[in-house]
Amino acid sequence: MYRIVRKKELGPNLVELEVEAPLVAVKAQPGQFVIVRLHEKGERIPLTLADWDAQRGTITLVAQMLGKTTYQLGLEYGEGDCLQDVVGPLGNPSEIELYGTVVVVGGGVGIAPIYPIARALREAGNTVIGVVGARTKALLFWLDRMEQICHELHVTTDDGSHGRKGVVTEPLRAILAARKVARVWAIGPAIMMKFATQTAQEFAVPIIVSLNTIMVDGTGMCGGCRVEVQGQARFACVDGPEFDGTQVHWDLLLARLGAYKEEERCALEQYLAVKEGRR
Repeated sequence: MYRIVRKKELGPNLVELEVEAPLVAVKAQPGQFVIVRLHEKGERIPLTLADWDAQRGTITLVAQMLGKTTYQLGLEYGEGDCLQDVVGPLGNPSEIELYGTVVVVGGGVGIAPIYPIARALREAGNTVIGVVGARTKALLFWLDRMEQICHELHVTTDDGSHGRKGVVTEPLRAILAARKVARVWAIGPAIMMKFATQTAQEFAVPIIVSLNTIMVDGTGMCGGCRVEVQGQARFACVDGPEFDGTQVHWDLLLARLGAYKEEERCALEQYLAVKEGRR
């Protein structure tokens, strides 16, 4: 069992959890993830490692309450409660080297997994330019952390409630037009990563994305996370989760992400109905 030692609300339907998982914490690297199961009958969900502390034996996870399991995690689990399973670290870590000037882009909850990548890039001697964005100010988080590790930070919101009004690709384009950038990392909604990739392609700058696919076991056995990269089927859990964004078949990925939308909607509605006493 994996005890929650700290829980914090970051914004509407957005929670940060620090969880005791010493074996994961000692091996964790930027870009990796864990598979979490809340209870014996719970489903398995992937959550990217947002931070970790090997000495404390804890990992930090950020979860957006979108489906039944993440709603249950956010509403029913608090400090002192235990998660049934935390498996990891899984996936290949980010390739951290001294590149020069790099840009890290985090959209929405993608701010959490981009943070340890940005930190490692800075520690490796790179000049790190950060771009983070969300729909509105209330959904922005960890700006203080990002400011500490980025040499400069650009913030956007769709509604203009904080920072620059617009989407993350706009400052990204401006940076790439004005600077010599060696590489871009982008993590966030698939549609955001698709357009970030197109933006980087305009300037012939390599871009790495982290694919948040449908995933079950996280070890390459179920095939649920398959994606098409460079014309070949790849498994995000063992071949990724990071890939060259220019090689990803984005339209196919977006279609697959919506494959169980109706089932996910029904499961959440039934859970909330029971939770609210309507059933």
